[in-house]
Amino acid sequence: MTKDKIAFQGEEGAYSHLACEQIFPGSSIKPCPTFEETFKTAYEDDAFKVIIPIENSLAGRVADIHYLLTKYKLQIYSEHFQKVEHNLLVKKGTKLNDIKYVRSHAQAIDQCQKIIIKHKFKTIISADTAGSAKELSKSNDKSIAAIASKLSAKIYDLDILEKNIEDDSGNVTRFLIMGKNVKQPEYEKNKKYITSCIFRVKSIYAALYKCLGGFATNQVNLTKLESFSVKNTFDQTNFYLDLEGHIEDTRVQKALEELGFHTQSLNILGVYEASSFRQKK
Repeated sequence: MTKDKIAFQGEEGAYSHLACEQIFPGSSIKPCPTFEETFKTAYEDDAFKVIIPIENSLAGRVADIHYLLTKYKLQIYSEHFQKVEHNLLVKKGTKLNDIKYVRSHAQAIDQCQKIIIKHKFKTIISADTAGSAKELSKSNDKSIAAIASKLSAKIYDLDILEKNIEDDSGNVTRFLIMGKNVKQPEYEKNKKYITSCIFRVKSIYAALYKCLGGFATNQVNLTKLESFSVKNTFDQTNFYLDLEGHIEDTRVQKALEELGFHTQSLNILGVYEASSFRQKK
């Protein structure tokens, strides 16, 4: 049986790796140092899928992803909502009283302020959570701890001194599973779908108002709409949009036709089944 080939940004043990283990257990993985290299991997080899974090319930959208979506035009196959559970990792035999510093990604540091303030830890900002655990595993300094996933503790042979140290237990990251080949599920009326696209409005009066009118008249619900600038200009704006529905649904078709009429460019990024996580909200 052929293993799935999955690329993600970060070191082994990253939350993207954790998502990969849940979605594609036993897959062949390729950790990438940057999001650019992750996208490029799937763009150059259609055997690869990529797992990309696009937004976090606390921190908002992930920087640079929208520009890479536009640049590489990979197709979205599915979405995955991953609960983020931070843990305090230490070298074996380390006690809480030994720790003076805690190392992690800036967002993880921000999301674990209660324990940091309580124990008066000094913080060290690193590129990512799993990388912090990896660096800790190479050190003999017991005064430093790392904030990272349980998977990182397992991979780098570290002890979990305290579990679930995040300030907010509702911390969730939404991931997109993407690849180069265009494919979409067949439309079934009893299933819920998401259609994602990126469009650029014309630089005219009330352009966005006209673009969105078709969704209102056709009763199509938008779950996400974000703007991001067109590089090297302040005159135009791109928009990332998620809507509820399948592109073969007549209402969605009519809404997208109207959107296309009022835009300078429109790229459909994918049509995929809505995650069951959405039903729990």
